[in-house]
Amino acid sequence: MGRRAAIILCISVVTLVALGLVMLASTSAWVHGVDEDPYLLVKRQGIFAGVGLVMALMAGCLDYRILRRIWMPLLALGCALLALCYIPGVQVVVKGEARWIWAPVIGRFQPSEVAKLLVIVALAAWFAQYRAEAKSLVKGFLMPGLVLGIPVALIFFEKDMGTAVALGGAGFLVMFAAGTRMSLLCLVTVAGIVGLYTAVESDPYRRMKFEALLNLDDPDVQRKAGYQQYRSKLALASGGLLGAGLGNGAEKHGYLPEAHTDFIFPVAGEELGLLCTLGVVFCFVLISTCGISIALHAPDLFGRLLGIGLTVVVTIPALMNIGVATSVLPNTGLPLPFVSYGGTNLVFTLIAIGLLISLHRRSDHISRKELPVIRERQLALKI
Repeated sequence: MGRRAAIILCISVVTLVALGLVMLASTSAWVHGVDEDPYLLVKRQGIFAGVGLVMALMAGCLDYRILRRIWMPLLALGCALLALCYIPGVQVVVKGEARWIWAPVIGRFQPSEVAKLLVIVALAAWFAQYRAEAKSLVKGFLMPGLVLGIPVALIFFEKDMGTAVALGGAGFLVMFAAGTRMSLLCLVTVAGIVGLYTAVESDPYRRMKFEALLNLDDPDVQRKAGYQQYRSKLALASGGLLGAGLGNGAEKHGYLPEAHTDFIFPVAGEELGLLCTLGVVFCFVLISTCGISIALHAPDLFGRLLGIGLTVVVTIPALMNIGVATSVLPNTGLPLPFVSYGGTNLVFTLIAIGLLISLHRRSDHISRKELPVIRERQLALKI
């Protein structure tokens, strides 16, 4: 892909952001609390998109190697923002989850979106500094495990399991790419699975989500715990190949909760059809392919690990959101990057793309041409 990776990446991102604004214009009028201005959420998302694009341009012009020198203050800032979610009066609790804080001027703000990028920067900087000790127990596993584990734990105990799992998976892939011993990674994977199982079993609400996924054909589950995912499947099924037409979807009329945020993907499938949903998936495939290509061409280890981390921290939540909408995964509450309504997610995901562009601008792209053959002579030895 080489030099064209940045162009394809930007086209894919702009396509998803435009689709998000179009679908938000179709769904936002039916959101509770926007009766006075049915396009209020579209206007807000447009402002967030503009701010995100400006910050992405700034990140693209920034030399990404500066981040390597300041990763410790950045990580401390991310953990401090996550800790604010536990302070009464600052935290904003929605449906029993304290994922947000209230900040002056900008209003409701989700610190985990900031922390995801800062943790990836910190992991990449750590392994770039101790690249020769990536196989060791302390500097190759325990210390980077703390760099990743503390923010993941802070996010998890906000009752945001989806973001914690997504960030943990992204950090796992960065450690794998850096060369951490597979035996240690397998051990922590088993421990993580056991920990998630214990967390689900000990929390009736989480256990109810998993049981609903396994029994979605039960009419009682469809009316209660599995209601959102059942309505999501109905929306995708009724859309067919070409959809019912933009604005003609039925599920957004109060039947499918959170149709403008977590479940915007099935609304797009209902109104624009299978071709649209496959196009969304294809855009994320292009983003992941271009991101990995940019990472592989980075001039240093920090850039390569940073590129891999930024790519997976964007695409893993997308896979999880689509998995929830298609009833492959339990309901996690994660938005679809670039498409779902949400200012913090949109702005900082665009910043991640800007950092990938910064990597691309400073990468080594060697043009490989076939060497000319002049007066070629073949010699044979007869024995």
